[in-house]
Amino acid sequence: FSGRYAFHLWKPLEQAITETAKRISTSSLSLYYKGGFEQKMSRREASLILGVSPSAGKAKIRTAHRKIMILNHPDKG
Repeated sequence: FSGRYAFHLWKPLEQAITETAKRISTSSLSLYYKGGFEQKMSRREASLILGVSPSAGKAKIRTAHRKIMILNHPDKG
């Protein structure tokens, strides 16, 4: 009976998991700058890539840079 009960629960859980995964992946990717790049990176373009304001302080820039570097590091996971 427990196997049958688990099997009936799996379908709704599978849908919930896939919907949550889609929502997380699209929301996290939409925060990053998707525009074209200039020949020489300007302060404005760098701030768009990092997701901070162009007048942000060094601490905020370092935090944003560290976050992106951790997300893109090849040894992650």
